Formats: sequence, structure tokens, C-alpha cells
Amino acid sequence: MSRATSSLRSVVGLAAVVMTSVAVALPAFAAPEADYEMPFPCGQTWTGTTRADHSPSAKSVDWNRTDDLGDPVVAAAAGTVVVAESGGSGYGRWVMLDHGNGETTIYAHLSSLGVSVGQTVDQGMLLGAVGTSGNSTGPHLHFEERRDRTDISAWFHGTAFKYGSTLTSQNCVDVPTAGNFVGGPEAEPVVFRRATKATFQVLRDGRNPKVIRFGTSTDQPVVGDWDGDGRTDPGVRTPQTKTFQLRTPAGVTSIVFGAVKDIPIAGDWDGDGLWEVGVRRSGSNVFRLRAADGKLASIPLGDVNDLPVTGDWDGDGTTDLGVYDVATSTFTLRKVDDGLVWTSQVPFGAPGDLPVAGDWDANGVTDLGVWDPSTATFSERRASTPTAARATVRTFQFGTPR
Repeated sequence: MSRATSSLRSVVGLAAVVMTSVAVALPAFAAPEADYEMPFPCGQTWTGTTRADHSPSAKSVDWNRTDDLGDPVVAAAAGTVVVAESGGSGYGRWVMLDHGNGETTIYAHLSSLGVSVGQTVDQGMLLGAVGTSGNSTGPHLHFEERRDRTDISAWFHGTAFKYGSTLTSQNCVDVPTAGNFVGGPEAEPVVFRRATKATFQVLRDGRNPKVIRFGTSTDQPVVGDWDGDGRTDPGVRTPQTKTFQLRTPAGVTSIVFGAVKDIPIAGDWDGDGLWEVGVRRSGSNVFRLRAADGKLASIPLGDVNDLPVTGDWDGDGTTDLGVYDVATSTFTLRKVDDGLVWTSQVPFGAPGDLPVAGDWDANGVTDLGVWDPSTATFSERRASTPTAARATVRTFQFGTPR
């Protein structure tokens, strides 16, 4: 057991939650460094309360709405999972995220968990579902913002929260991706905009973005050429049901694959022009690739907290694997040559950036890129190969800053 987990267990609420909570006046404190949003999907409306004897602190928030049992709970800000506990404390099933700078958030009394310890999660990503586990007398989400292990007054969307009030979640973030959606030779930068009715926003030079409606706010985006026509198609994976939905002009194909906690990926694993799906297993460093006939391949790469990335790093028509370390802003790329496995590291971006890959210069080889969530800035690294020392960088803003 880690020192952090041990100390946290000593302060978890052991008194039963009383669901007849009232508003409690609390003094205002400085805003946290993390830009927290409500821990619920974009557009949902919830009421947050506390009480004087709220354990471990009256600065905790109990969130409720009608028929909320099983509703999704999402990350208030990007971070790393340091606790994903299935029971044994007053919190019941709970998750703790580390956001850096001594700041953490806690999500407690969950009915299920959607993440594993060590996993890097983005803002708005599914963590679990509202429940009544642990010392709870009814379904609700117990939520805390902490600085240096001490509860602080809650802030959302840059504003101090008024306990006892009802708010609508503005956890409506963009997620970067890329693909050849409009039929040109090069890949276009894309953002998946989380909303009740989510959209893919495709950047087009000199024109308004192409908008493709597909998915919901808790889905995870995944894109690929599902029908082999040379154009990228949209797709999503719904974590709760482990279901990929892949859309082409002919319709939507559904594939159930992986575990709830897995991160979706896609690529042309066999080089036949048709893309297949896969996952990176949360809680391990293993990719699981699904062939068109259902056969599976398991490939270890990177560390548990890395984010997956895929691309054709050598231009042979077959998709290769990679990972991105958000803390060190370093890509690790894997390719296979005559049966020999090679890995290379490429530093690019800044800590906190999110990875994206695409053939920016239309040379048949996938290039690397990153997206800065705080400024919505894409940085495209263009080179003869992604590991080449000489490269040019194109930087531009696209999407909504967080």
C-alpha cells in the first residue's frame, strides 16, 4: 500500500451520508490551479450540497439529480489515477486523480469503476458511475477538490461554487485526432467535441470546418478507413458497453471488444486497406489488436500511464503502434522490419500536451503531432520519417481551449 493510499484511508468519511443535506456558507479561497469542470458529462444539470458535519470536510460536495443511480461520472480535469478502490472504506468504490501541483480530486460511493491505477485520463473521460457504495444512505456522488491532501472549497468553470446551488455541466471539451476526411492527399486535424450530441470538427483550409455528428459526450473517439475507400470515417467506443460504432456511407457497424477500462485504437493491422479496431489495456502496457476475422494479437509497449498512438511509421501500408508520455512529452514508436522489432523515442511537444498523428505532408508516412489543451494549439511535426532528426513544425489554433 502506498503512503498516499494509507494516509487517505485514515481520513475517509466513516459516518453515514445523510441525504437531507442543506446549503452551508463557506469562506472563499483562492482558485485551484487546475481548471475544474463539473464531474458530469456536458449539458447535464446537478445540485451540489454539503452540511456542517460532512466527512471528511464541509467543503466536500454531494451531487444529486432525479434517478441518478448509474449515471456516468467523468474527470473534472486531466490527471493520473492514483486510487481506484473497489471497497473497504467509507468511500466505497472511489477514484482519486492527481492533477499535479499538489492538487487532487476524489469521486466516491461509485457503483462501478471505469479506470485503473496509473492510467492517464483526459478531462471529461469516464471514471465510473454514480452509486451508493460505502457509508452512503442513498445514490449520489461524493466529490472533493484537495490541495496538499486538504479539502478546499470547490471551483467549477473558473468560479467558486455556491454550495446548495444547481448547475449545468460545462465539461464540454475537445479531444484531438486526425484523418483524411475530405479526400485530399494529406491528413486533416480534427477535434471530437464532447456534447450530448457529439461532433467531429474537421479543419479545412479557407473554409468552415466540416461537422460530422456522431457519438455522445462520454464516448471515446476512434477514426479509420472502415470500408477501404481511401477516406477516414468517424467512429466512437462507448466504455459502459465496450462497443465500437464505426460509421461509413453504407451504415454503422457495431463491434463489442475489450474491457470497460480500455482505451480504443484503430489501424490497418494487416495492410489490406481496411482498418480494424483494437484497445490499449488500462492497468497494463499491452495493446490488444483485433483482426477482421476476430483473431487477437497482444503486444506490450510503453508504461501504464502512456497514451496510445498509431500510424504507419515506415510507409509500408501497415499500421504501427506507439505511445506518448504526457509527463515527458516523448513518443515511443514501434515498427517491425523483416521480423525484427525496433523502437525509437522522439521528444516533441510540452508536458500536458495530447498526442495526435497524421500524414501532414502527404508523403505516405505518418507524422507526429500534439495538441495543447490550454490553448487549442496543434503542432504538426513534418519530416521524411517520424524519427528523422530534421523536421519542420507547423503550429496553428483549432478547437476550443480548456
